[in-house]
Amino acid sequence: MNIEDLPKVELHLHLDCSLSFQVVKQIKPSITLKEYQESFIAPQKCTDLADYIKRAVKGFELMQSSEQLKLVTFDLFRQLKADNVIYAEIRFAPLLHTSGGLSPDQVVAVVNEAVNENIKRFGIYAGIILCTVRRHSETQSLDIVKLVKKYRGTHVLGFDIAGDEAGFTIDKHKKAFEFAKKNNIKCTAHAGEAKGAESVWETLEHFQPLRIGHGVRSTEDEKLLSFLKDQKIHLEICPTSNIQVNVFDKIEDHTIDRIFNYGISMSINTDARTISNVTLSKEYYLLQQIFNWNKNHFKKCNLEAIKHSFARDEIKEQIKSQIEQAY
Repeated sequence: MNIEDLPKVELHLHLDCSLSFQVVKQIKPSITLKEYQESFIAPQKCTDLADYIKRAVKGFELMQSSEQLKLVTFDLFRQLKADNVIYAEIRFAPLLHTSGGLSPDQVVAVVNEAVNENIKRFGIYAGIILCTVRRHSETQSLDIVKLVKKYRGTHVLGFDIAGDEAGFTIDKHKKAFEFAKKNNIKCTAHAGEAKGAESVWETLEHFQPLRIGHGVRSTEDEKLLSFLKDQKIHLEICPTSNIQVNVFDKIEDHTIDRIFNYGISMSINTDARTISNVTLSKEYYLLQQIFNWNKNHFKKCNLEAIKHSFARDEIKEQIKSQIEQAY
């Protein structure tokens, strides 16, 4: 089985955490490869999620103008094409790209247009998820979810909350998710990564997302596993990233195999291609090596991913048939 050649779906992918050396050098010509490796790529072990997230700062610092945002978006599509990703949902937090004078609205407009151009250029279907961040205020979160509504009908497909769940409560973001619910905005939410099963429970109760970003610590509570399965909540799992942020000590301890075998809907994702120094092909090889996963596992994960994607039905059907033929 040549994993590189298999078509893949990726639902959990941060734009500002996936800058290749090529694009960083283009934006900041003075950078050396050594500097790039030290500041953009996290070590194999960070102390925790907060430590890992520090590397994201390096990415969004170079994404403060229209030109920079376009370059980084093109760069990511180039990486996706090389990894044979045929559908991706790309997420970013508009408020992190405003220090160069762009408004959050302008940031979204630029990335939306860049995604549109690159869909045509590379023949990859893609959507955008706008993120609020745990440390943002109630007003800031509401501003972002309102942008999702404003850009409905474009490539902007949904809303997410990211950031350090262990460091910040959910309270300031309840109104934003209420707004999403009232306006039929599709949501995903980071949980069950830096904190355990209780974080997943409170996220499900207060935000009612269709998907959970990570959710790998759900295995700490049998009732939660059962709930996720019954309610068809999809988990966006990012194996390498989970080891780096110290959710698990080593890949052999990861809960992905248990979650898959339990029958919970899940997908395999990179999270942050640069910070984790990984591709989807590498993630697949890792699972093949450690858990003896085969083509059937990957087929199932990709079919679940497109089924739970925020794409239009006709795109879902097209991607589904491509996966079924290739596998």
